Amino acid sequence: MKRKIVDITQFKKVMVVYNPKSGARLLSVRSTIVGAMVSSFHKAVGKIEFIEERLERFEQLHEIADKIVREQVEWVVVAAGDGTLRALVELLVEDDYRPYISIFPAGTVNLVAKELEQVLDADRWVKRISRGVVTPVWLGKANDRIFLTVAGIGVDSLVVDNVSEKAKKYLSKFAYVQQGGNLVRQEILLRNWQYKFQVMIDNDGLWRDASSVLVAKSRYYAGRFSLVDGSSLSSPKLHVCLFTGHKRIDFLRYVALIMTDMLQLDKTVEIIQAQHVRIKSNVQNFAAELDGDSLVASPLEIGLLATPMEFIS
Repeated sequence: MKRKIVDITQFKKVMVVYNPKSGARLLSVRSTIVGAMVSSFHKAVGKIEFIEERLERFEQLHEIADKIVREQVEWVVVAAGDGTLRALVELLVEDDYRPYISIFPAGTVNLVAKELEQVLDADRWVKRISRGVVTPVWLGKANDRIFLTVAGIGVDSLVVDNVSEKAKKYLSKFAYVQQGGNLVRQEILLRNWQYKFQVMIDNDGLWRDASSVLVAKSRYYAGRFSLVDGSSLSSPKLHVCLFTGHKRIDFLRYVALIMTDMLQLDKTVEIIQAQHVRIKSNVQNFAAELDGDSLVASPLEIGLLATPMEFIS
């Protein structure tokens, strides 16, 4: 299929939103790279009205989104990680405004940028983005919140929900590793998994049992790992992974299979394509994660927005 191409020099207003606190452990390096990207980007877009927004605190995103809508910014470049990108896209969708989006991978976690083949080299990034190739990115929605890559409930969401904001900021990925180790000791090694979930696909009336559930909307999960063949940001499909094993040996096997991109070989994991997913739990308000943040809780209604967001990548 022929891809849509836009001439980036024809835009009238472009905004770069950058988060200097993204990737805190590499702050000075990333700040230098983002500065180089902004400088190179200025040259590429010429005399276009160019707006820079430095994101010092997360609450500023509401002000930035309002400004994007108010000033009718046509193209927004987000130089940050998946968390900032997800939050800004969600606010724009709430305002029913859909500018073109680009992502420069300056965050701790950059799964969207990775799938869109964006690089952390300013000159190479600008050269690639200048081609104006547009990729449709279909957005998932869990209850009233947007996600781009994955929604999960079970083991992974329990880990995410128990990592403090301070640990996320200063320990980055190591916070999740540490909390994951604690979870294994507390919830799996000492006893069998006690949480249960029921899942209905596309309102077919059948409730399926699971010990954990991942709903993939992207090629990548938790870094470089690929959960499901065919899962893609640009595909209007959800891939529901139902983990049915509940013993510690099952969870250890799942981790090993995810790390080797072989999850689909396990007969205790059912993978189903869907447009709509309902999930309920034996524990009221069990925390679920969206793109690595604890944002919603069970019961869950998960689906796709009718219109994709267009990314220049």
